[in-house]
Amino acid sequence: MRRDDNLRRLKSETFDLCVIGAGASGTGCALDAALRGLKVALIEREDFASGTSSKSTKLIHGGVRYLEQAVKNLDFAQLKQVRHGLEERQIVLDNAPHLAHPLGLITPVSNWFEGVYYSIGMKVYGWFAAGRDKLPKSRWLSKSMALKRMPGLSPNIHSAILYYDGQLDDARYCVALARSAHAAGAAVSNHLEVVGFQRTPSQQLAAALVHDAIADETFEIKAHRFLNCTGPYADHVRLLANAQMTPRIRPSKGVHMVLPYSVLNSEDAMLIPKTKDGRVVFALPFEGQVMVGTTDNDYDNLAAEPVLEASEVDFLLETLQPFTAQTVDKSQVQAGFGGLRPLIAATPEKGTKSLVRDHEVEHDPISGLFSLLGGKWTTYRLMAEDAVDAVCATFENPGLRPCSTRDHLLVGGKGYRFDDWQQLSANFGLSADICQHLMRKYGNEAPQVAALTRENAAWGDRLHPNFPYIAAEAVFTARFEMACTPRDFLARRIRFEIADWDATSAAVEKVAAALAVVWGWDGQETTRQAEQCKTTLQQFKMRI
Repeated sequence: MRRDDNLRRLKSETFDLCVIGAGASGTGCALDAALRGLKVALIEREDFASGTSSKSTKLIHGGVRYLEQAVKNLDFAQLKQVRHGLEERQIVLDNAPHLAHPLGLITPVSNWFEGVYYSIGMKVYGWFAAGRDKLPKSRWLSKSMALKRMPGLSPNIHSAILYYDGQLDDARYCVALARSAHAAGAAVSNHLEVVGFQRTPSQQLAAALVHDAIADETFEIKAHRFLNCTGPYADHVRLLANAQMTPRIRPSKGVHMVLPYSVLNSEDAMLIPKTKDGRVVFALPFEGQVMVGTTDNDYDNLAAEPVLEASEVDFLLETLQPFTAQTVDKSQVQAGFGGLRPLIAATPEKGTKSLVRDHEVEHDPISGLFSLLGGKWTTYRLMAEDAVDAVCATFENPGLRPCSTRDHLLVGGKGYRFDDWQQLSANFGLSADICQHLMRKYGNEAPQVAALTRENAAWGDRLHPNFPYIAAEAVFTARFEMACTPRDFLARRIRFEIADWDATSAAVEKVAAALAVVWGWDGQETTRQAEQCKTTLQQFKMRI
């Protein structure tokens, strides 16, 4: 997936469909459409998964909170959302086994009655998942069993409920979708922002005017149909296409903080089932750390990247503390991030916690623009199927194939066996933790990454002594995954940025030097790229 080759196609060809936005929904739509036989362009303003799709809680789930609300309020819209999520959960796990896996979640219980209540709820949750689902069933754990599975759990609990959902590396899953769409024939590029549209005499969209932030140039992409998959920013594209449209999106901000693994000392996650404002909060193992979140608040400053704030850290620490054996304070926060949910607006007086995370496909008859609104990571594939169905219905082409994404393995997934890390270590002399990391991030392409250490022995060096990331990954992702900047690599190709800000900052120069080999930067540009990334990290740290 080389950027220059894709740019030549985007500038010279006319496409059946141009997908705007390369997060989960956009990359999912591009893959679906390309597999059906459409000629597809996929473009992204910043980087793949740079917005909402890299800022999730990393869970593949139906949503136990939605189920509780559905039952309590007899809300069939919530129930539909749960059913969709649980139907899709196993598909997400199966289609990228290197990037998604089952995850045990422990819900602390304070008394016998609470245990009965949660146990029944999880049984119903499991019943809704029946069918394709392969995850273990929920069960009630004694206090001793819960503390054995999660030593960092407070000894003040009565017992716990164990249930299973899925966990994914959201940003890398999105990159795998983009690469899979490219492998199916799509022309794909990041760092291309839509700044306007060209129209036919009847006002239908005929071309997108895009600005290339890397080359600092503007050009047209011609297509017969345009599909807006920009999540929280969907209204911006909708209004570019038709200034008379009514805004539909009500963004909600959610944050996560990252703590040391020792806080829970477990490969299971914890679900805190209730907070003082009615949310649920998760504490999950991720990248060798513990990620805690999320919050749910209105957000209207779409021009600024949402970040973790000091008050949000205080809320999460206050919520977590009753459930941990050790005292946790702000000095232990190693990193964090904020993201935006693309909620479809309801009435102004309702809070964002009450809005359903389902999706809608909108078609504007005046401009011809399709927009995929709302949704969440777990249901990205179903969202894409619905959107591409709507687009295909407007083509007079009986030769288009039906949707085939339900059983389509993504790049890196074919023949994946995690235990192959041992052979990788034997072949390339890399440490066990490095090889295990490469298998989890690149799947069957891990040997290609490791092979770069023979091209340049220095590329086998760790970027930081406490983490398994190596310089060869920066080279590989620049060559084959369009990592154009240090932050593209550190935040999304590997997840270093959301694991430890200080360690990431210490590794930036090594990353910039590796990327410079691929992109041909001189010393001045390499330094500029490194300093820009370090400044961003420092700004994040100062906010907490």
